[in-house]
Amino acid sequence: MSTAQSTWTQTDRAKAAAKLMLGWVALLWVVEAIDFATGHALDAYGIFPRDPDRLIGVAAHPFLHFGFGHVASNSLPLLVLGFIAALGGIRRFLAVCALNIAAVGIGAWLIAPANSVGAGASGLVFGLFGYVVVRGFVERKPLYAAVGLTLAALWGTTAFLGILPADGVGWYAHLIGLVAGVVTALFLRRPARGQSVPL
Repeated sequence: MSTAQSTWTQTDRAKAAAKLMLGWVALLWVVEAIDFATGHALDAYGIFPRDPDRLIGVAAHPFLHFGFGHVASNSLPLLVLGFIAALGGIRRFLAVCALNIAAVGIGAWLIAPANSVGAGASGLVFGLFGYVVVRGFVERKPLYAAVGLTLAALWGTTAFLGILPADGVGWYAHLIGLVAGVVTALFLRRPARGQSVPL
């Protein structure tokens, strides 16, 4: 860890996390505005299941949406969950997001219904939810665990309904994201202070 990072206060972390997530959500709105202005031309970069010529959707899907209502529905949960997750460190947060995006993108590309197009940040939202809820317990941090329990109580029912099979909803992406979030919390956990880690 660099000296600059080690001297960061929790306020510094909160400011950095807030700026990152406000910028991220603003980017989604800008992308959707461009998509709208171009007659939804960017939808062509979503996930086209099992089409080897459209693999760009594996990486691009969380930045694309099907209209302003779609991006609006993902903005608040992404902002809140992303901010909470980023408080634990920006680099680790970006790693969590990258792994989640890859898991959802590849998974949806493999199993989504034929002749469908997948896009939206909801898979990432479910991934961040799984990560934030589980992180506090695997790292044995009471504050993070309390935040996770609070989120589970507030959003748990919605999350459960979101992973149930339903027509017209990318429930499989939600489920993959949730599992990926839990897995990243388990494998990217910080060791307890003073604990040795074999290399």
